Amino acid sequence: MSKHILTIIMVLAVLCALPVQGAMTTPSPTPATKASAAPTAAPAASKSEAQFVASVTKDLQSRFATTAQATAGGYYRYTDEDDTGAISWVNTANWKSDPTHPSQLWYDVSGHLIGADFSVLQSTSPKAPTIWGVSASRFIDFSPAHIHFGVNTPTGVQFGAVGPKTWSKVGDPMDHPTKADVVKLGTLPRYKLLKIPAARTPADVAFIFEFPAIWDLQVWLVPNPLGAFAEHNPNVKPSANAKAQD
Repeated sequence: MSKHILTIIMVLAVLCALPVQGAMTTPSPTPATKASAAPTAAPAASKSEAQFVASVTKDLQSRFATTAQATAGGYYRYTDEDDTGAISWVNTANWKSDPTHPSQLWYDVSGHLIGADFSVLQSTSPKAPTIWGVSASRFIDFSPAHIHFGVNTPTGVQFGAVGPKTWSKVGDPMDHPTKADVVKLGTLPRYKLLKIPAARTPADVAFIFEFPAIWDLQVWLVPNPLGAFAEHNPNVKPSANAKAQD
């Protein structure tokens, strides 16, 4: 969930401190003396929030129930499975979302639609918005802007992300990244932290895009005893290959 990257998948303070991250990065082991905190429930949904969740669930499950439908709708995968069991797909035309056009969709390893992200650009909304009948408190601050990319390998696409500090060494504007920029990234000393091959030519790059600074609304589109706006869903079981969120 990019959210989760999306969750997404991403704690952006870490993204800045560790400039290059990738799908194969091994997280530091958790000390045995520290038990993982149990997932917590989201605050109860208001009537208007419950109506929003019911409406988008019915709509998106009818239009994007499969990854094939997501592809036809302009979405593509950009993450591995995270520890919530979600694999994130993005449509970069939808950073300014509406209820029928989420910026991201989440699928489980079996290809079932399980959730979505709806985004509001921070460039147009300095504060978290109250829209669609949803409280501003539900929106997560995803900033600063950063870059996601994929590198083609013999075993499939490997996913990476880079923060603004490292991107500044590439020299090109963050809002207009190119596949050639990923080749430049591979020449930087810290790229070795990324446990995937460096792209040697632009043809090696599957995709690249800017993930702008947004207010992000994460919604489970399958039943969740912790609530539709919770980070985790006990009904969704991550596979053995799931990775901790970056």
